[in-house]
Amino acid sequence: MAVVPDPAGVAPAAGTTRTTDGRPRPADPGRPGRSALVTTIVLALCSLTVLLPLYLTLTMAFKTPEQSVDGNGFSLPSPLNPQSFVDAWNLVGFPTAFVISALVAAASVFGVIVLGSLAAYAIARNWDRRLFRYSYYYLLAAMFIPFPVIALPQVKLTALLSLDNPVGVAVLHVLFQLSFSVLLYSAFLRSIPAELEESARLDGATTWQVFTQLIFPLLAPMNATVGIFAFLAAWNDFMMPSLITADPDLQTIPVIQQIFQSSFSTDYNVAFASYLMAMAPTIVVYVFAQRWVMSGVVRGAVK
Repeated sequence: MAVVPDPAGVAPAAGTTRTTDGRPRPADPGRPGRSALVTTIVLALCSLTVLLPLYLTLTMAFKTPEQSVDGNGFSLPSPLNPQSFVDAWNLVGFPTAFVISALVAAASVFGVIVLGSLAAYAIARNWDRRLFRYSYYYLLAAMFIPFPVIALPQVKLTALLSLDNPVGVAVLHVLFQLSFSVLLYSAFLRSIPAELEESARLDGATTWQVFTQLIFPLLAPMNATVGIFAFLAAWNDFMMPSLITADPDLQTIPVIQQIFQSSFSTDYNVAFASYLMAMAPTIVVYVFAQRWVMSGVVRGAVK
């Protein structure tokens, strides 16, 4: 197709030519433009903020104690020292802390999914009632209250109720994650046609049967999204278990690592080995569930 000059005598814009009939023809969309190049550079620079700390953690974990304090943290370990993981497993008390963290995270995920989905279903299907509508606003307002603001009352309350242990930590995680979970579930439930529930009720299904057999299976993408957020919040949290749990032998992994680092501040290789072992479950879970996380967030936001 031949290119002809602009009939108006004006040169075409950069990246634009005209066809034989005078219509503008855009540049090849397959070629990356300047904006795409800038975006790629920005994303590459942002990825360095994640890759460089991860690289430092890997190299320090496999170094000997002498190499870890030589002042060159980015140098490759030579030779590899897997003994750091053995020392971290024994000195940090990793097995006990891992089991406690896993139980707290599992209880938090289960409680958030069950309570969040039930509360959101009740709110979404009774939105015309003032009590449910105000309950939704109340839960949203709770999202803006950080834990440090109410830390002291929570510590006293859990002590009075004998919940100054991992059980109390799991209960508080469920309560603090409930607001965000209801927000996601409510947005997703509005995309489910009410005709499906009406058909089930015509067949004689009760409200509980409609939710458990019809609605809850349709919430699978959002359940994965809410579960991942709840798991990451419970697994990586340091402040809540450090303040609530009274027994130091029942602390979670982040608290145990902080105690170890404070006591043995020069054993960087052991500390970084414990960091790497603590990160492994979250990385594995997120890699395998990231597509459900993205699909759930997009569906809840768009629909």
